[in-house]
Amino acid sequence: MPKNTRLVFFFLIVTFTAQAQSGLFRETPPPLFHGSVEAQGIITGKGTVPFWMRSDQWGSTPLPGASGAVIASGWKDYDSTTTNFFDWGGGIELRGNASADSSRLRLIQGYIKVRASIFELKVGRFKEFMGLVDSSLSSGAFSVSDNALPIPKIEGSIPKFYTIPIFGGLFAFKGNIAHGWLGRIPVTPSKNTPTASSYFHQTSLYGRLGKPTWKLHLYAGLNHQVYWGNEREIFGPGWGLSNLQTFKYVLLGKTWKGSKVGNHLGSIDLGLQYEFPTVRLFVYRQSFFDEGAIAKLANIADGLNGISLTNKQDDIKVPDYYPVQGYDNDDWFHWHKVVFELFYSVNQAGYPWSRRTKSGDENYYNSNSYPLGWSYEGMGLGNPFVTPAYTTRAGFPNVNFNWFNNNRVTAFYAALQGSIAHDYRFTARGSYSLNYGTFGTSIYGYSTGNTFVRPQFGIWHKVSQLSGWLSVERDFDPGWTVGCVIAADRGDLFYNGGGFILRLKKSI
Repeated sequence: MPKNTRLVFFFLIVTFTAQAQSGLFRETPPPLFHGSVEAQGIITGKGTVPFWMRSDQWGSTPLPGASGAVIASGWKDYDSTTTNFFDWGGGIELRGNASADSSRLRLIQGYIKVRASIFELKVGRFKEFMGLVDSSLSSGAFSVSDNALPIPKIEGSIPKFYTIPIFGGLFAFKGNIAHGWLGRIPVTPSKNTPTASSYFHQTSLYGRLGKPTWKLHLYAGLNHQVYWGNEREIFGPGWGLSNLQTFKYVLLGKTWKGSKVGNHLGSIDLGLQYEFPTVRLFVYRQSFFDEGAIAKLANIADGLNGISLTNKQDDIKVPDYYPVQGYDNDDWFHWHKVVFELFYSVNQAGYPWSRRTKSGDENYYNSNSYPLGWSYEGMGLGNPFVTPAYTTRAGFPNVNFNWFNNNRVTAFYAALQGSIAHDYRFTARGSYSLNYGTFGTSIYGYSTGNTFVRPQFGIWHKVSQLSGWLSVERDFDPGWTVGCVIAADRGDLFYNGGGFILRLKKSI
């Protein structure tokens, strides 16, 4: 580990711990201020980290092999005990990894937020997923999930469903608009520049049908994201649009000189929630759009389908992100939530018999304009079942301009949260997937309009993959938590292997 990196890392952790012990957090009335420091001992297979140990972790992932990690965080919540028109909050989370070969210090999130009535303004790097999915156990939303490091952005939103005060509260809505900074990233090689400072645009709008007192609620909405920016630098002075005009084309998804401005991606979502006496049922569906086939329903077979069951009688004591109270029954086993999902992305309107579109097969997450595709800091922004080439076994065929070598996937996924013997909380997740590469490495080849290009980089033959993950933890007074994580891969997509993490956490 370089000396300067060690000094910075040591200073941050010691400073955070010293502030906590000196009473910085205790002086503010709970539960507004929180903090924690966690130490981890990690061992994985040489050169690999198991799929679920590196997926859906907000980019907070371990180094391969034997390593250690320290995670420090602090945050202020809104005051839920008052109805003030104005409130503020914020947070920071740092992760430091170290092994015999390398070290890394990473800002996982750092943000400030301000609330005024139903509106919120948020600035910085913060954890956020997009769309109708289970918020804690989903395998990952299609557009933006918890898989990659969050993109720094400024966001204005109505973050919670606002009930319109007419029609007896029958209708409610929420939404957001955001502008993010991707930094200088590769763009399709041109005579002007191989990289460009690029931006991230995001909008969403979701509605709810059903009065607050009803047992049944119906949901619908969509989200739209774009990688774009500095087109004049990329294409030269002949670009022809001002910055404001370019943003208008980005916002509305309009075409300019025969194609859309930037790399567009999103989902159209439907959901249903029903309150049974002891169980809450949530059923959801995300339909994908990337190149535009969804306008003709040409890729409607693709989507993320999920069922979430939450135990409303759940009284186990669980972490902050589970809305429950404490454990007071005698069951040796207690379940909190279970989720089942089917992720299907094989169709892509890419078969010869598919309904034809100008853009051809969707080629999810890959882009002709941005060689790194729908990724940030090398990791996919959306669902992790679509895999970057560097994460899979060597030797799979891949079109030379595709960052993701496997985006045609059928994946079965299940997850369970609960407790055993009163005090031991657990989260388990497992997946089994069938993987078909891309259309560019299929027997059909990739397409544009009515034109099919024969495969030039080899044929990907179907491979299967089984992956699992189990986390167990227990609290000890005052504020200490001990836990462990076990994960393993078995199949032909990833190298077989496993990993183990021992965790010790102090909450303040």
